[in-house]
Amino acid sequence: MKIVVILFLLVILGSLASALVYLVRSKGKTEGTVKALTLRIGLSVMLFVLLMAGHYFGIIPPTGL
Repeated sequence: MKIVVILFLLVILGSLASALVYLVRSKGKTEGTVKALTLRIGLSVMLFVLLMAGHYFGIIPPTGL
């Protein structure tokens, strides 16, 4: 599960970096930035749902803080 979460975070950061590249290169005139940021939001929501489902099904144990 840790590897999946780390991979999700790396892909999210990659999407954020590609949005920055689109923004700098096209100066905001194309839709590449919007698409990359939309992908980042979708991946973030999927990661959140994955973490909640993992906790619910016992894959991620609760911490005893």
